[in-house]
Amino acid sequence: MTKPKVASDWLCGCAGCHMSFLDIDERILQVVELVDLRATPITDLKEPDKDGVVVGILEGVFGGVPAMRNFFGAEAALQRAYVDAESNDSEGKIPSSPELAEMTRVRAVNEVVKVDLHIPGCPPDADVIFYALAELAQGRIPEIKDDKLHWH
Repeated sequence: MTKPKVASDWLCGCAGCHMSFLDIDERILQVVELVDLRATPITDLKEPDKDGVVVGILEGVFGGVPAMRNFFGAEAALQRAYVDAESNDSEGKIPSSPELAEMTRVRAVNEVVKVDLHIPGCPPDADVIFYALAELAQGRIPEIKDDKLHWH
C-alpha cells in the first residue's frame, strides 16, 4: 500500500500548531512509517509535490494574529501600525499601496474553501494531532469528539 502524501503549511499562524506537531515526540517515527511527510515548515522539505498531496494540514485557519484586526477594522489597524506605533518616527503615515487598499475582514479558511477536518485548540493537543494523522493515514476520517475534544 502506498503511503498517503501529507504536507503542512501555515496561514498567519504563530507556529504553535507545528510545535504541537513536534510535541508528539518519538511518535513522529510512527507517523513517518504511516505517511509520506512532504513539505512542512518544520522540515527541510519546503516545496510541495507538483502532483499534490492527499492530506494538507494548515495552521492558522482562523486567521491567526491578523484576524485580531477584525475587532477594530482595517483603518484603525493601519493607523496603529503606520502612525501611532511607538516604533514609528514622527513622519509616520499610512502608505499608499494597492495591496493595502484591498484589506478586508480576515476570514477563516473554511469560509473560503471546504475543510474536511478541524482540530480545535490554540495550539491543538499533540495527542489529538497524532490520533488524527494515524486515522487519516489508514484512510479513516477521525472523529474529534469526547476525549479528543480537549486542549491544554
